[in-house]
Amino acid sequence: MAHKLLLLTRENDRYRQLLTTLCLPNLEIVDDLMVDDSDHYTGGNISDTDIWLAEPHLAASLLPHVPAPNWLQSTFAGVDALMHLSLPHDYLLTNIRGVFGPLMSEYVFGYLLSHYRHHNVYTQQQQQQRWLAGSYGTLQGAQLLILGTGSIAQHLAKTAHHFGMTVSGLNRKGGHVSEFDSIDTMDKLADYLPLADVIVSVLPSTPQTKHILNAANLTLLKADAMLFNIGRGSTIELEALQAELTLQPQRQAILDVFEQEPFPADHPLWHYDNVTITPHIAAPSFPEQVIQVFSHNYQLWQQSKPLQYVVDVNQGY
Repeated sequence: MAHKLLLLTRENDRYRQLLTTLCLPNLEIVDDLMVDDSDHYTGGNISDTDIWLAEPHLAASLLPHVPAPNWLQSTFAGVDALMHLSLPHDYLLTNIRGVFGPLMSEYVFGYLLSHYRHHNVYTQQQQQQRWLAGSYGTLQGAQLLILGTGSIAQHLAKTAHHFGMTVSGLNRKGGHVSEFDSIDTMDKLADYLPLADVIVSVLPSTPQTKHILNAANLTLLKADAMLFNIGRGSTIELEALQAELTLQPQRQAILDVFEQEPFPADHPLWHYDNVTITPHIAAPSFPEQVIQVFSHNYQLWQQSKPLQYVVDVNQGY
């Protein structure tokens, strides 16, 4: 059976090039939809496409206007834009997983090592031509708490062990997960936060995770704790975080995701010395990796077998 594929990304040319190289059988790429710099689409009739390879927010803007595909392969891990109740959900949705762990680890441990080893101090001393050996910290023996225990969290935990850290993880059920020294349920969050030197949230955006790091929980952090958010912006109550960072200037927050993106240019956190803001770049989806996932799933689709990384619409991930 022949299938028609709609590319709905800002890198359509690259995806088309990669797909052409793979020569996937019985797959026709529909080529009449264009996405401009403002993420708007233009083009002809695509109502007969049965597979979409799409960025979630672009697919979300198109779904109300055309029949849904049979299968939508997201090019991102996060599919929040497709979860709105006003959108149809009568199609199979898969996302990208299993490729972000190394990138997320680079991001987290790049900032961690720089902070603990006082890289900024020695950079300043170099500029001043000062030879002054000072004290610095070490990750050995530090307590890392990871909120979420999926593939990204497991890679982070494995990396942390190389540096001699102790790693705890929290998830919904508290079931055993490899790479962690201890696992518990998310409702024990208040017990673990005061013990952690470093907290990393890789949580998805769900009703249960919204503002889970709120005023009550954020006050439990150590005075010099480091907080990373590389999951979804909705997990942190930003005003409460701002208040805590004001009261405790030794605390550090490294934030890659926000409820509102782009992050407003007039927000005070841009100017906090103990805040690092990055524009959602901790682990981008590279087309080469996305195509590997899509290609494998397409072969399963051709054989009427279950696909990998199916999103549970009820859970949102």
